Amino acid sequence: MQGLIWAGAALTLAGLAGLIYCILRAARAKRAGLDDAAMRAELQRVVTINLAAVGASALGLAAVVAGILLG
Repeated sequence: MQGLIWAGAALTLAGLAGLIYCILRAARAKRAGLDDAAMRAELQRVVTINLAAVGASALGLAAVVAGILLG
């Protein structure tokens, strides 16, 4: 179960890194002063990455909890 806990923690940290990347990318797009269509397209890509990062974090956290409960 130790492996499940550590793998879940790693997946959670990867998801957290993805969330930080999304924040930085959205801030960079805002500073770039893009027009409305370009900003909308950029934020749609950021939302896709954001959802994947949140999903990875949730799965990692679930793995950690499962490892703790089973161990």
